Amino acid sequence: VKQEGLRFVEQELKNITISDLHGKEGQFHYNISQVRVTDLHLASSDLNFQPQQHLVFNINNASISLRFRRQLLYWFFYDIGSINASADGVHIHTVLRLATDEAGRLKISNITCNAFVTRMHAGFSGTLRKVYEFLSTFIITGMRYLLSQQICPSLEHASLVLLNSLLDTVPVRNYVDEHIGIDYSLLRDPSISSDTLDLDFKGMFFPRVKEDLELENHAVEPVIKETERMVYVAFSEYFFDSAMLAYFQAGVLNMELQGEKVPKDLEVLLRATFFGTIFLLSPSVDAPLRLVLQVSAPPRCTIKPSGTSVSVSAFLNISLVPPDRPPVQLSSMAMETKLSAKVFLQEKALRVQLDLRRYVWGPVGAWGRSCPHPTHGYFLPSRFRIYSKQSALESLALFSLQAPLKTLLQLTIMPILNERTKKGVHIPLPEGMDFTREVVTNHAGFLTVGADLHFSKGLREVIDKYRSVPTATAYPSSQPAEPSLDPSSL
Repeated sequence: VKQEGLRFVEQELKNITISDLHGKEGQFHYNISQVRVTDLHLASSDLNFQPQQHLVFNINNASISLRFRRQLLYWFFYDIGSINASADGVHIHTVLRLATDEAGRLKISNITCNAFVTRMHAGFSGTLRKVYEFLSTFIITGMRYLLSQQICPSLEHASLVLLNSLLDTVPVRNYVDEHIGIDYSLLRDPSISSDTLDLDFKGMFFPRVKEDLELENHAVEPVIKETERMVYVAFSEYFFDSAMLAYFQAGVLNMELQGEKVPKDLEVLLRATFFGTIFLLSPSVDAPLRLVLQVSAPPRCTIKPSGTSVSVSAFLNISLVPPDRPPVQLSSMAMETKLSAKVFLQEKALRVQLDLRRYVWGPVGAWGRSCPHPTHGYFLPSRFRIYSKQSALESLALFSLQAPLKTLLQLTIMPILNERTKKGVHIPLPEGMDFTREVVTNHAGFLTVGADLHFSKGLREVIDKYRSVPTATAYPSSQPAEPSLDPSSL
């Protein structure tokens, strides 16, 4: 981060424009114009956290090379040309105050800047070189003052305007898909200690049909203690519960399969094994089946060190749909299951893979069995229960159907659900910043995603993408006028 920030500062300082310098000393009249930065060498820099809300960026012992145009009039002698100068011992001390704006987005609210140039040298040539050397004290002193005065305004503009435009690319409240959105607004100003920057996001999903829906947060407050990665993002059970509530409120946690859409294996199983026993139906009955699977309450997420699970209660209504006749309901089952949820980070998206088997991290599972892939974990059986809402006899018949129905749901329904969660939801990062070396760790009531940061795009590249005015014209807004060659103008 410091290296990318330093490169951005170099690009900003190369674009500073210094006002013309003119004056009179006895019979000497001089005019310095078209001052341009030709090279920078920022030898030493530091980026530090300063409690409670500040970032401190220091540049020490830097050097800046300049080139400018000279005009000199001494009696009847007139001389023009270019001068190369260097400013050494350049020190810049900036303090950025971070805060939250009205939209809940991180912003740089203020900047304090101090800059000074310790030494400045200029190389003179031409017929009046001795005269310039005599006047160098006046010229260099003036140039050093002007240069010092231009550094901080340039960095203030870079921070308050340009870097804030970069922070504008962080998603705060946006839509995830056609059904739900997410609110990533900050709950309070950032908290900064000597070695950490902490941000508290709302992290709540909402249905697009009712965007003002709020879910009261009863989840455990995440506590991040890991330090092996640059960035850690903690997700409590509230984060996942709000997503499932939003989908439930949007009315999309249901599924209907009819006719040819009913998996053939499931249809044969239901007709021959279940309905053949309960209703004495022949497997050759031509009326197509209709299955309606509907979640009866918002699913709940449970996060433990051993893994993440989702408890789901649903109804499965089974009907026959004869042609040109009203449907005939055969059964209404209640289903209770605990799905395994494998949470992982891919690029900048947090993704979830659901399974009817329990996913366990680590080399040894709950039953003491060795894991063939210790870095990925493995699956164990999870809870699945079905019973009839209509009669005890039907519930008894369902007992033998439970295992094969669970297998068929794993093979048919789970792929459909995972297709919906495949896209995932993006973690709020500015454009051009990505995660590397991702690791997911489960805790009691929350999980953490740790990663290092990688700049896939430079700060300048992202900023220029969202700006219409080039940075070079920002400070100042006008270019210096071409110096006149007429001695009378001096």
